[in-house]
Amino acid sequence: MCFRPASNYMLRTDDFDYHLPEALIADRPPERRDGARMLVVDRAAGTIGHRQFTDFPSLTRSDDLIVLNNVRVARARFYSDDGRFELLRLQALTARRWHCMAKPGKRLAPGKQLVVGGATGTVTEVLADGTRIIEWNADIDDAQFGHLPLPHYMKRDDDAADEERYQTVFAAKERTLAIAAPTAGLHFTPEILAGLQHTFITLEVGAGTFQPVKAERLQDHVMHTERYTVTPQAAALIEAAPRRIAVGTTVTRVLEHCAVAQGQVTPHSGETSIFIHPPYSFRRTDALLTNFHLPKSTLFMLVCAYAGTDLMREAYRQAIAAHYRFYSYGDCMLIL
Repeated sequence: MCFRPASNYMLRTDDFDYHLPEALIADRPPERRDGARMLVVDRAAGTIGHRQFTDFPSLTRSDDLIVLNNVRVARARFYSDDGRFELLRLQALTARRWHCMAKPGKRLAPGKQLVVGGATGTVTEVLADGTRIIEWNADIDDAQFGHLPLPHYMKRDDDAADEERYQTVFAAKERTLAIAAPTAGLHFTPEILAGLQHTFITLEVGAGTFQPVKAERLQDHVMHTERYTVTPQAAALIEAAPRRIAVGTTVTRVLEHCAVAQGQVTPHSGETSIFIHPPYSFRRTDALLTNFHLPKSTLFMLVCAYAGTDLMREAYRQAIAAHYRFYSYGDCMLIL
């Protein structure tokens, strides 16, 4: 089920557009993991301040609960041995049966074959959204042939540095399920995290997180679905916390989905296609740490719902004027 905020359905996608100079798109991480700048937005006061991420602990209270996404990014991008095709594995249905995005898709009709790492894959089905089901005649070694799926706006392939920096320090190996990093969490070091009361949920970040909304009206957008897991310990801590600081929009979506669907956060696994845009009344997110998001994206719409569109537009205007770094490897924003 796709949960939507109550609205008059008059909002248009162009209402969430803005111009970003390409030079501000970060294609490499900062020298230090905790070296990002941090815009601080106070919703109640309507103020915007400029800080460093290392100031984050000083802006929290002793009874705050920091909620993080401990998913790990899979080596999910593959290239055919002849260099003609690129695959993004959305889900390994089994070790040899994959659900994939493919480029160029037009040349991979049902029955077509390609070779990756010496294994032959056959396209068995083309789904309505253009993705493919591919079955392989042998296992493929992700460590040898897979690549970290950096967002295409970085305009480069992954390298050795990304192996460390495109993962959070708390990413769980048993949760290697995402095809994009929960980027607000990339700023944390073990030292900073150790001084904060925190817990983890898991949301398997999918390709839809970066996709701009193509429909002219928000009511016509079909939201992507992502799987999530909340453990009993995390659910208990979240429900008991006087204030919850969500680290990233992925955490926010899980907390709000649970609150809308069940009235509270409970231990379980499920799927969410919640589409949060103005107006929306947040139920389990008391503060939000997030990076800067693409124009016309559902993530930018979410932060506009959280802080108010006018205040968020002013925050982005100031960030651009002050040459903040944008997107996955960029700077961050704390909304209180």
